[in-house]
Amino acid sequence: MTGQDGFELVVFDCDGVLVDSEVIAIRVDQRVLADLGWDLELDEIVERFVGKSEARFVAAVEQQLGVRLADGWDRDYGHWYQEAFERDLEAVDGIEDALDRLSLPHCVASSGSHEKMRRTLGKTGLLCRFQGRIYSATEVANGKPAPDLFLHAAASLGTAPGRCAVVEDSAYGVQAARAAGMHVFAYAGGVTPTSRLAGPGTTVFSDMRLLPELIAAGHPG
Repeated sequence: MTGQDGFELVVFDCDGVLVDSEVIAIRVDQRVLADLGWDLELDEIVERFVGKSEARFVAAVEQQLGVRLADGWDRDYGHWYQEAFERDLEAVDGIEDALDRLSLPHCVASSGSHEKMRRTLGKTGLLCRFQGRIYSATEVANGKPAPDLFLHAAASLGTAPGRCAVVEDSAYGVQAARAAGMHVFAYAGGVTPTSRLAGPGTTVFSDMRLLPELIAAGHPG
């Protein structure tokens, strides 16, 4: 398959692809985990959690600590994330230029909640670009690296999985896209090493401004 006509839909992850939130979030994650009793280095947090849903994060914490987190446990920490995002959050460098030049329909499919995406996309001025086409892992049975979320987004917009291009920045997100039978454009300008993104059905790139041309070039198959 070659040429932009080969794709009919571009599915964007949110954190680390649209909003430059991953570095901010993992630093706060480190504080939260330490407060709960689990000390991890930043690169360990990237490897274990970046791209996964909150439910998987909670399950891992509970398994590690051998306790069940009470409902609403995260209320004590919500303001840590909000303050950090309000202070430091920006759109990913080059994403607005890429979106301006992308002629294909596009949507968001993120491990984050709708509330979180409204906040982060709103803060960076990107929310209006995706209104009505935002999908969350809270809507499906299994979050990334399972393919459920990407398949849900494609089905909601009436697009065959093989006609979807996914833009991801995490290893778990890339795995989910591959499992969904979608070609992945893996953004290596964030916190995940290129070595964890590269693989079959994947185009790795590090400058978001190049995305429209890469999608236009299509992929073999």
